[in-house]
Amino acid sequence: MNLAVLANIAVFVLALVWLYRRRSGGASVSSNVLIAVLLGSALGAALQGAYGFGTPVVNGTMTWVGVVGGIYVRLLQMIIAPLVLVSILSAVTKLNDTRSLGKISAGVLGLLITTTAIASIIGIAVTNVFGLRAEGLVRGARELEKGASMEARLPELPAINIPSLLQSFVPTNIFADLAGTRSTSVMGVVVFAAMLGFAVLTLRKDNRELGDRVLKGIETFQALILRLVRMVLRLTPYGVLALMTRVVATSNVNDILNLGGFVVASYVGLALILLVHAGIITVAGLSPVRFYQKIWPVLTFAFTSRSSAAAIPLSVETQVSRLGVAPAIANFAASFGATIGQNACAGLYPSMLAVMIAPSVGIDPMSLSFLASVVAVATIGSIGIAGVGGGATFAALVVLSSLNLPVALAGLLISVEPLIDMGRTAINVSGSMTAGTVTSRWLGQTDMAVFSADEPIAPTSDEDVVASPAGRPAVPVA
Repeated sequence: MNLAVLANIAVFVLALVWLYRRRSGGASVSSNVLIAVLLGSALGAALQGAYGFGTPVVNGTMTWVGVVGGIYVRLLQMIIAPLVLVSILSAVTKLNDTRSLGKISAGVLGLLITTTAIASIIGIAVTNVFGLRAEGLVRGARELEKGASMEARLPELPAINIPSLLQSFVPTNIFADLAGTRSTSVMGVVVFAAMLGFAVLTLRKDNRELGDRVLKGIETFQALILRLVRMVLRLTPYGVLALMTRVVATSNVNDILNLGGFVVASYVGLALILLVHAGIITVAGLSPVRFYQKIWPVLTFAFTSRSSAAAIPLSVETQVSRLGVAPAIANFAASFGATIGQNACAGLYPSMLAVMIAPSVGIDPMSLSFLASVVAVATIGSIGIAGVGGGATFAALVVLSSLNLPVALAGLLISVEPLIDMGRTAINVSGSMTAGTVTSRWLGQTDMAVFSADEPIAPTSDEDVVASPAGRPAVPVA
């Protein structure tokens, strides 16, 4: 490790210390997250400007900066399964009418699937407006290697059909799903937790004393998990600082310029999807401005981490304590949104690729039958896409292979994949939070006092969390 790397690490550590002291001085976590984004961007740009792209000094610095960001992301991933398990279990056991679970699921899933279909249409539109075609893309060694890698993954793909997808949601080994061994592991945990919750309700009917003891145990376990979540979420500004520094410092400006048309078209599409979400929020009778003000820290983390699944704890916390969403709905929306109907990764992106690649095999990209097939396949294929980095690649494989299009051509975009994937992940999370917020509003379960408040309304202790009459397990980050 040379002196330049040591000096860079020292500057980064000073930035972390400054954020800590700022928080100790009374600054909110949300404002610290925003400062972390700006500061990380500045540090990353300064490193690349001073030493150049991909130099040993930059790489050496990022190795240590990545430790902070990597640990934070791993901590979030660590609490996903237990948080989903205990939150869904607790929410189901507090349901006065078990039929409401069907309404919640229908509302959340309906919105996720509908917005994904709209996102697919937007992807088709922006690709044609910008005139993007695969023939004009550069075919370098990295691009060809990525294309070959994508072709090699084709045998891994299951046939796209609703019955097999529905079966995949039911776990055969809950411990394997808690370990995240499948792309639909989160859904497996949701299903298991919901069934376990119903089991508790029936047990309580048959033996109230025993059922009450079980409920008390669930409340105690929930309080413990919420305390752990609170500890991890307080680290968000430091994780975001590290992630943003790494993103900017390791982005190749030349590659971005070479594929500038696709990058611009992608972000135009993402912006249009965001407007669709805002329109849905408005139709539900809520302020889209306030909505996005409150979910900004979550979108920021999703942008930098490129993981919808890792954003689940932040999503649940924000929906409950800042948007007033009912806890059961917040947990279902965040969990479903990490694997089903990802608007950008499963809707926008594969549809753009399909339209770009179609002319290379003699298909008219403006044919109505082709466009209808793209939207249908993208929407159905969006069920079960893994909410982690690389989920968009899997979605592209599903759509392109189903339409008999050459998947290798998708590898030509590898150089700008991380940059676009950040925006896609943020939009995916926006879609899941929109589904949760609107469903809660439609079912009359939104606490408008919380939604209208400038600061999160949360209990002062874990005991208040589990004893809340409404059963609202807020997870304060302040």
